[in-house]
Amino acid sequence: MVHYDHLYEETENANVRFLGFVSEGTRYDFGIVFTHKFYGKPLVICMQTGQSTLLSSEDAVNPDYLQRIFRLKSESEAEALAHFFQDHLPTIPFEENQY
Repeated sequence: MVHYDHLYEETENANVRFLGFVSEGTRYDFGIVFTHKFYGKPLVICMQTGQSTLLSSEDAVNPDYLQRIFRLKSESEAEALAHFFQDHLPTIPFEENQY
């Protein structure tokens, strides 16, 4: 039998936003989970593919990353999605770790 060390278990009431939109013939449906975990980055879930990532508006400036994570067919789709996320995701203030 495999032994697992329990790392954490927390319950949080999270704010969830669902967004659906169309860009040049492609439909997108995303769920965005806003939580206090993950250094303030929302969890973005593509409802069509099930792909998810932690993403802030600063991260969304990289269309190549979005294309790979969300399995987009073209660069233009990724660029359109990058612009959308830059407008709809929060910026994350830089905070130094207190160690």
